[in-house]
Amino acid sequence: MKEVTAVILGGGRGTRLFPLTLERAKPAVGFAGKFRLIDIPISNCINSGIKRMFVLTQFLSASLHRHIMQTYQFDVFSNGFIDILAAEQTPKADKWFQGTADAVRATWRHIMYYDTRLILILSGDHLYRMNYADLLEYHEEKNADITVCVYPVPRAEAPELGLLKVDRDGFIRDFHEKPKDPKIIDRFKAPPAWFKAMNMKIDPDRYLASMGIYVFDPNILSTLLADYARTDFGRDIIPFAITQYKVAAYPFADYWKDIGTIRTFFEANISLAQPDPPFKLYYPGWPFYTRARSLPPSRIIQSEIRDSIVGDGSDIVGAKISNSVIGVRSNIHEGTVLKEVVMMGADFFEGEDILTNWEAPKNHRPALGIGRNCYIERAIIDKNARIGDGVIIRPKPHIDYEEGENYWIKDGIVVIPKGAIWMPGSKLS
Repeated sequence: MKEVTAVILGGGRGTRLFPLTLERAKPAVGFAGKFRLIDIPISNCINSGIKRMFVLTQFLSASLHRHIMQTYQFDVFSNGFIDILAAEQTPKADKWFQGTADAVRATWRHIMYYDTRLILILSGDHLYRMNYADLLEYHEEKNADITVCVYPVPRAEAPELGLLKVDRDGFIRDFHEKPKDPKIIDRFKAPPAWFKAMNMKIDPDRYLASMGIYVFDPNILSTLLADYARTDFGRDIIPFAITQYKVAAYPFADYWKDIGTIRTFFEANISLAQPDPPFKLYYPGWPFYTRARSLPPSRIIQSEIRDSIVGDGSDIVGAKISNSVIGVRSNIHEGTVLKEVVMMGADFFEGEDILTNWEAPKNHRPALGIGRNCYIERAIIDKNARIGDGVIIRPKPHIDYEEGENYWIKDGIVVIPKGAIWMPGSKLS
């Protein structure tokens, strides 16, 4: 594993996850009350024994850079590092990354500065737990030039992913990136033999999809990147590679979710608080790492909390909370009801505010958090929000998308952006 280099793609604009990406890159979006999405692939690398990582970034990357620098510091004896590679102008290129493959090509001289036997390409915005050592062992057993991780997805998710066909020997013979034509999608239905091989229950409405996780021989990847017209792995590199090289499919049978939209982000968070969640944040010997914070335990007084997660440093008094995720440093006051709410918490406690909001002077704005006698349902509340007393926030019936002052409705879910201020008595319903 010391001879493996991991390259984590920091993502582009993240338009499908907007407005959570209004001020940050997609992998920097908060998750599960205390983590960020980028923590998932980095933790998987550390637990797998891979400690040579590059994170490629370009869009609204300051928050992501700060989190990585404050969180991941290896000792001098491990020879491990996480190097952040931002888009840069060079004598040969003066443009931003044009796609996932172009990002690797533009940073190739940095990635290959260290001698490496295999290159592992990862996405920075997926939720899963994988031992990459098993993946690399499979790659070598197949004597493959390239290996693509494959997961059976429901039809509703198929148009947003790269779909593929696999022969009896486990090699990819057909690939189509994000097909919209139902006839094309039908070609990639997962065969029963695939489920039997993974000891999974046969589901006739599942389709084989690329997880966006790739293993490359560095010499072959260098050859593929030589053509500057190939800017994206899913759209250009993999479809061409299956005609020239041995491209194996690694079957993954555990939980995996592409956190690409507001709906999937919301549902993935809420599912963590279920009595028997499809994905558990902790597994013995395989923790997810994040920034260490010296926060006090949460204080919960005269409140009723059901099927929820509460982050450190929170202060909840006289509230009713159900099926929700409450982030670090959250303040929730008397009489407030939260149902299916993802509250990301705050970056500071009240009184530590170092941010300025010119529209609402400090003596006229609500306190950090959620005030008294509020009712909030099916909503995502981004960090540092200030919601005054008596505020009502819930989706409008039959409205799938809407933009308003200090809110968006996407996929029928209300999203309150970072630092938003809702004055007392405001209503959205």
